[in-house]
Amino acid sequence: MKTIAVIHTDFPTKFGVPRQSGLVDDLKGQIVFEPQYRQAEAFRGLEEYSHIWILWEFSQAKREQWSATVKPPRLGGKVHMGVFATRSPFRPNPIGLSCVKLEKLEFDEKLGPVLYVSGVDMVDGTPVYDIKPYLPYTDAHPQASSGFAGNVASHALEVHFPAEELQKFPVEKREAACEILSQDPRPIYRKSEDQVFKLEFAGWDIHFTVDGIVLTVTEVVRRYT
Repeated sequence: MKTIAVIHTDFPTKFGVPRQSGLVDDLKGQIVFEPQYRQAEAFRGLEEYSHIWILWEFSQAKREQWSATVKPPRLGGKVHMGVFATRSPFRPNPIGLSCVKLEKLEFDEKLGPVLYVSGVDMVDGTPVYDIKPYLPYTDAHPQASSGFAGNVASHALEVHFPAEELQKFPVEKREAACEILSQDPRPIYRKSEDQVFKLEFAGWDIHFTVDGIVLTVTEVVRRYT
């Protein structure tokens, strides 16, 4: 397997990254290809598609050993399910699969073809193995069953982002930040109501607490200039 590109996103770490692609439409990414894959001919016709599949590496979830079962967050992190019945990053081969919206394809003088996508679920610098077009007439199955994942209710948190803190945050990143927080980025095993958590996003540290279904942002701090 050869790394053909890397994707750049607003997540320096995996904390807070949505558990699936497409959950937060406002999350943007740019796919920059390695020099040997920057030929314009390789991208001919790609701009005609609205969505693409990305095959990528779980670069921050590698393990020497693999387990036949995992504990899905959607089941509260307490129930064992077969690894092949989940989308857990801890797999025999650390390969991820995401369907994202292709916003545009641009040709940069220095970087060659750059894909601008939205709905990402990857950390910054994630290696990309392949790009394939999404075909709705074969890839979409509206009547498909979704196993245990479809039987568990998903409850979004109510986000309280004080105006004085929200004003510090870049306008174009505010909606995405609020959507990420509403997804409850806390690990399953760390859900203490008196704990202050920190989400690193778009160059900012967002500190927050959660009480029941209400998430409150306590402070926003710039990480770098």
